[in-house]
Amino acid sequence: MFIADDGYVDHSDPAIVKTAGELFSGLTTDTEKARAAFEYVRDEISHSIDVNANVVTAKASDVLRYRTGICHSKANLLAALLRSDGIPAGFCFQRLILTDDPIRYCVHCFNAVFAGGRWIKLDARGNKKGVNAQFSLDEPMLAFPPRKELGEYVWNGIFARPHSDTMKMLEKAGSIRYVIENLPDNVNETPDITE
Repeated sequence: MFIADDGYVDHSDPAIVKTAGELFSGLTTDTEKARAAFEYVRDEISHSIDVNANVVTAKASDVLRYRTGICHSKANLLAALLRSDGIPAGFCFQRLILTDDPIRYCVHCFNAVFAGGRWIKLDARGNKKGVNAQFSLDEPMLAFPPRKELGEYVWNGIFARPHSDTMKMLEKAGSIRYVIENLPDNVNETPDITE
């Protein structure tokens, strides 16, 4: 289930397979490969909102092709790169404040990767001023540490598939403005692994 190829994590796409092969060349452990894929997606694929991209992506192969995506899309690409090499990868979701006035929440996405005999959490959203997500085998170093006092939190569990409401919204979106205005704020799915 965490290595499946589906409509959004299309890890058998030739460009995904080729990129994974290049990234993982000479690497021997799943942990090394997870770090290489994470750093590639975090640093080489722009966050669509940060750069006001003129294309909206959802599917991993499109994120790779256009080199941009929101957190959910970038998580699809990270999962696809790893799954193409047989490394289990899933999704985790976080409730974050999207706007301060008025307060509006959204669902943020990051990955869980099975490497080194355990699940590690990786947030390849992309760093910028005030955002410093890092590769960590211990405590997750997320782009946005949850501020409990503001009602932010991480939903329990690891999900095998991307967030369906966000994927549907991205499929409809014709612009980044539409994405910002229509980001879902709730997760209704049941996790495939509870923690």
